[in-house]
Amino acid sequence: MLYRLLFKHLLTRLDAERAHHLGARVLVLLSAIAPLRALTRRLLRPADPALRTHALGLTFPSPLGVAAGFDKDGRTFDGLAALGFGFVEVGTVTAQGQPGNERPRIFRLPRDRAMVNRMGFPNPGAAAVRPRLQRRRRGDGDVVAINVGKTRAIGDEQIDADYRASVRALAPLADFLVLNVSSPNTPGLRDLQSTERLQTLIEAVQDELSAHAIRLPLLVKIAPDLADEDIDAIADLALARQLDGLIATNTTIGRDGLATPAHEVEQIGFGGLSGAPLKQRSLEVLRRLRARTGDELTLISVGGIESADDAWARIEAGATLVQAYTGFIYGGPLWPRAINRGLAARVRAAGLSSVQDAVGRAARV
Repeated sequence: MLYRLLFKHLLTRLDAERAHHLGARVLVLLSAIAPLRALTRRLLRPADPALRTHALGLTFPSPLGVAAGFDKDGRTFDGLAALGFGFVEVGTVTAQGQPGNERPRIFRLPRDRAMVNRMGFPNPGAAAVRPRLQRRRRGDGDVVAINVGKTRAIGDEQIDADYRASVRALAPLADFLVLNVSSPNTPGLRDLQSTERLQTLIEAVQDELSAHAIRLPLLVKIAPDLADEDIDAIADLALARQLDGLIATNTTIGRDGLATPAHEVEQIGFGGLSGAPLKQRSLEVLRRLRARTGDELTLISVGGIESADDAWARIEAGATLVQAYTGFIYGGPLWPRAINRGLAARVRAAGLSSVQDAVGRAARV
């Protein structure tokens, strides 16, 4: 309740990106003050064995993670883990540093519990992010993924080499690696989702990992705006190339069914929509992927998760792990704890011993 009042009366008066940076500074401070970090972890980090999840060769204290986009440059993953997230996806990081798109580039749609962003992958580049990840406290058991994407300034013929450069710099420091080919805010990026082009990229990244003897789970993040037949084709490609999983979904370019007045939406302009309006489509994509791949891939569901019920529905539909960003922004720092407690309660109400026992349960009925 306190956070809701703070959000309504203070944070919404700030530019959305400025509010984000304020929150990020608090998380950096939390990470830097060891006693405060230890206390926060003791109070909020998930310890219920019912939440423990095994996937991608890793053990997650909870299936709830932070989606890429919050910690773009590897500064806040320690603080986010202390708040109770089971894993953090850092990025999107590009091989070369870049400022991203012009501001303003984040917009709140409170009537829809949603956001629009057109950030354009602002980050200092893989070489700058690398030393921050090297300072990880690996003994804590926190899981950190790295999400890499295309540098805006490069030409089409350099894309594979660009991804390979990011992978070379960052993969040794990641617990798993995600290829972002689905953001709507980098020109031409979504073209990489065509199966022929995506196969070439995956092969290049797999070659890079093999060349450096790096054994690391590799996943691809896809868009919600793909046609169903394209989703099926990517699922088939993931199986053929022996990917470890898929993340579904990124933000949408759609604007249908919003409560926010049309003229306000038009004033915002282009960008990816996240939050509650994405809920149904993200669930549909997840169900389609599960039907196509069974349990051969680890599926991570993201998009419109606001409550423990939302997270539970994704798990029952076939997601081993779930992620949030916008739900966390609207929910506040205690939101991860509430979701974790809700999930544990649902595990016990269902007569199960672990949240992992519920994965794909609805698809089996």
